[in-house]
Amino acid sequence: MARSFWLIVGAAALLGGGAFVWLTAGPSVPERNLVGLSGDVNRGAYVARLSGCIACHTDPTGDGAVLAGGAGIDTEFGAFFAPNITPHPEDGIGAWTLADFSRSLTAGEEPDGGHLFPVFPYSFYTRLTDQDVVDLWAAVRSVPAVAGGPPEHRLRVPFSWARGVGLWKRLYFESGPLAPAEDRNESWIRGRYLAEAAAHCGACHTPRTLLGGRDPDRKFEGGTGPGNEKIPAITPEALARAGWTSDDLRYALRSGLTPTGDSLGGSMAEVIRDGTRYWSDTDIAALVEYLMDPERPE
Repeated sequence: MARSFWLIVGAAALLGGGAFVWLTAGPSVPERNLVGLSGDVNRGAYVARLSGCIACHTDPTGDGAVLAGGAGIDTEFGAFFAPNITPHPEDGIGAWTLADFSRSLTAGEEPDGGHLFPVFPYSFYTRLTDQDVVDLWAAVRSVPAVAGGPPEHRLRVPFSWARGVGLWKRLYFESGPLAPAEDRNESWIRGRYLAEAAAHCGACHTPRTLLGGRDPDRKFEGGTGPGNEKIPAITPEALARAGWTSDDLRYALRSGLTPTGDSLGGSMAEVIRDGTRYWSDTDIAALVEYLMDPERPE
């Protein structure tokens, strides 16, 4: 009887341990085949403007070396610090390969297989095209290597446990490209790519669950940003109620000014300062077309 009892306990422990490992490993994400693709530094620099790399990975205080690490991002889970992603071999990502870089963007994984915290918007970057990934890599490799970097994340328990991000991924992370939209025009498709992949608008403008996942039923209905900043809704209905026109939105993304002449502040000011004011007119128009479309699928 005692022997049978311990066999059952052992089997249960093995099963429980196996389930724990499986759950916290996260979903499997296929490797991207980037063989044969050549990166373009100039185009990659533009992708960095589209994707918010500079705004997050550059600290506007102090010397603010480009991509050498960002200021703290205060959240309900603690403070996150965007790392140094210059080519420095120890303090940056100089020892990484293109495959390592691609996995971080599209799977949320460190080169050693560890999970990256989802404050890094890989839930959106997983939709980046292969060419954008390769071009971005070329641009990142071209900046000067900078020693040092920001402090470690300061997170509250249990959110400091990176292994637990695997469970978060099983709940909220869906890898892979956007679904085809053959019935839409080229500008709308480009706008969707910007909003839902590169520019990751929903990372801030969509409400979050208690575990930090985006609420799929409330897309673009407004969220909470760093330091409990109130992020407005950007659904077509919300924009219309607030009196925004397509021309207003295009002008705001370029200038940082609202229809009433006020300056956009908070995190959106950083998005414009380091990002959208450098976008092409075509890309700004495409994003606005997508955001303002009342028949946009949710």
